[in-house]
Amino acid sequence: MSAEQINKQGRQTSLTAVQRIFYFVLPVLVIVGALIAYKSSAALTVIGKVSATGVFTPRGNVIPRIGASEAGVVMRTVNYFLVIWPALLFGTLISAAVSTFVSPQWLARLLGTRSLRSQAIAGLAGAPLMLCSCCVAPIFTGVYERSARLGPSLGLMIAAPALNPAALILTFMLFGYTVGTVRLGVSMAAVLFTGLIADRIVGETKVHCDTDNWQAEARPADFLHFLRACARVAVRVLPVIIIGVLLSMIIAQMIPVRTFDSTAAKFLAILVVAAIAVPLALPTFFEIPLALILLASGAPVGAAVALLVAGPSVNLPSLLTIMRSTNWKVSAVVAASIWTLAVAAGILVNFL
Repeated sequence: MSAEQINKQGRQTSLTAVQRIFYFVLPVLVIVGALIAYKSSAALTVIGKVSATGVFTPRGNVIPRIGASEAGVVMRTVNYFLVIWPALLFGTLISAAVSTFVSPQWLARLLGTRSLRSQAIAGLAGAPLMLCSCCVAPIFTGVYERSARLGPSLGLMIAAPALNPAALILTFMLFGYTVGTVRLGVSMAAVLFTGLIADRIVGETKVHCDTDNWQAEARPADFLHFLRACARVAVRVLPVIIIGVLLSMIIAQMIPVRTFDSTAAKFLAILVVAAIAVPLALPTFFEIPLALILLASGAPVGAAVALLVAGPSVNLPSLLTIMRSTNWKVSAVVAASIWTLAVAAGILVNFL
């Protein structure tokens, strides 16, 4: 082979690599980058206001306070989606992009097998997204069905809301070093161990992962497939999320306003708050004002910490999405794990 032929072949290989980046890497990076920019801008605005005023006042027409009746269930549900729809749209787009442009072999190798390393990688990938549990649910579906890796997929899903850097900063600012440290430590434990526990207890779950027919070839039709994937994700996931949010708002409406007015039975308060927080659907940051309301109403600090841990980590819509993609056992294990960790965090902070 002549030098000219070798150079020509090298240019062709280089061009192929550029095409692959353009068709497969760039779309995912653009969507994820736009999401991080959007969430970071909103987070910095909230942090700036809290730093200047020392208080955090969310939109009161979603969940003004536990058990309050200022707005009906349907209106709260509508207001909830009016708050989260941009992030939910991003979650749907990312899920579709993963299904269309990411190689299942590459994703499976990246996430690896059952190990803390795989969970840590998933956590590092999820935390910068800063999505609430509802909005990251479509991404769980896309990553899990693309990689067939249950533990890391759950780790990514929990990390996005639980390890939201802005939410953690606000926790340190408004609740102090002790509460912030406990929330951070327990949230990291949730990301690292919940997926591993679910994977080991439930074992293999059946999921279709088409690794044989996927080819890393640049095809214009892939963008049409991407649009179809968006529609498919929306049809599969959004009805489940809507039902979950509606049920969550019913739960919030049924809780008596004065449930936590007494400082008695601190341990029982932690158990109850954690149990309520697991299914409760909260937009990003909403666990913080609710925890402040609990403290103002006389609840123990441990109950507020239980809410800070369990509130953002999962909710009924995300648990229903997990059940839709896997089975009810996985969803039950995730809920039990988050509840247990939230209770442990509440008990721990009472002794510090």
